[in-house]
Amino acid sequence: MTLTHAGAGHGAHVDLIEQLDGEVRSIVRSDGVDPQRDAQLVRRIAERVVRDHDERSLTGAVAPVPDADAVVGELVARVAGFGPLQPFLDDPSVEEVWINDPSRVFVARNGRHELTNLVLAPAMVRELVERMLKTSGRRIDISQPFVDAMLPEGHRLHVVLEGISRGFSAVNIRKFRIQAAQLSQLVELGSLTPSAAAFLDACVRAGLNILVAGGTQAGKTTMLNCLAAAIPGGDRVISAEEVFELRFPHPDWVPMQTRQAGLEGTGEVVLRDLIKEALRMRPSRVIVGEVRAEECLDLLLALNAGLPGMCTLHANSAREALVKMCTLPLLAGENISARFVVPTVAASVDIVVHLGIDTTGVRRTNEIVAVPGRVENDTIEVESIFNRAHGELRWAGGMPHRLERFERLGIDVHRILEGGR
Repeated sequence: MTLTHAGAGHGAHVDLIEQLDGEVRSIVRSDGVDPQRDAQLVRRIAERVVRDHDERSLTGAVAPVPDADAVVGELVARVAGFGPLQPFLDDPSVEEVWINDPSRVFVARNGRHELTNLVLAPAMVRELVERMLKTSGRRIDISQPFVDAMLPEGHRLHVVLEGISRGFSAVNIRKFRIQAAQLSQLVELGSLTPSAAAFLDACVRAGLNILVAGGTQAGKTTMLNCLAAAIPGGDRVISAEEVFELRFPHPDWVPMQTRQAGLEGTGEVVLRDLIKEALRMRPSRVIVGEVRAEECLDLLLALNAGLPGMCTLHANSAREALVKMCTLPLLAGENISARFVVPTVAASVDIVVHLGIDTTGVRRTNEIVAVPGRVENDTIEVESIFNRAHGELRWAGGMPHRLERFERLGIDVHRILEGGR
């Protein structure tokens, strides 16, 4: 057991769990069961082991199991899940789990974090990380001290190896929680108003290029999923991400993710590669999970060529998101200049949606702005469509450009926006 408690009773429980754990693992090995892929079979094995133990306890040869269901759950978490972290991963109220050191395990709930009473052994943390990475096919070592990986349930794992982080390896698990899969569900959660949701739905159907911006945990991926769910079924969607996080229903969608370099230092696939490959796959839409560096240039070139797309980006406001979009492409090389990038961003990005978290931990859409395509003194002009004032998201009087795209689909943008007064 990894929780620290005192008392002889707890010690006996630890010994019992260790004994039963060994029996379950022995059967799993002998039967050739993959515990990460077949957790239900592991559960049946654990139930059988606990039942057999209980039958032996009737003779007095062994101590009885005090709570069979709880013991089975703990055994499954140890063998098929992720040990003492599994209860947090199973708890729907927990958004993220992170380990600063074995004695400091935190969780986040409702946008706020709290220190748990869980205390782990250092060897247990290392074992958990190895098991998590085994399911993803990714690795971490001295030559590769950072790793991003996806766990079987869709949770995102990030690890920084000890030596880069001081004292102990830093482990973060951001849980995949489907709170909303459509724009209408964001309305139900209070992140959007009906008119703002209808406007964004119309923008997606009209093929406008949308940038979703915000801070960490502001709900950018959720918003991107909801926007992608509004893409017409006749379009062909190609997405590129560092690790698979997007999940939305679409009949013609090819998701791609990056790949680490192998042990010999070759075989790495970065976001720039994926975006370039996406353009060769006859896409109607391209989606990039998040732009952080020079891949922004490749996305801009695709959008500027008339291919509708979406992406997310870390920024504190819609205007700062556009500034960052103008800065990141400069990382691609000295031959890329702001004189080229700024007007390209102005001509390529149509809508910016900025998200935030309020003081109560609730995620909100703070503003939606249109980019008319004009540049004045190297500054991209924007027109506010919706902004949040006094706690409400209201129409600010602005209008999107490219109105002909809406008209072609028979969408009355004026009527939609006037409903958000």
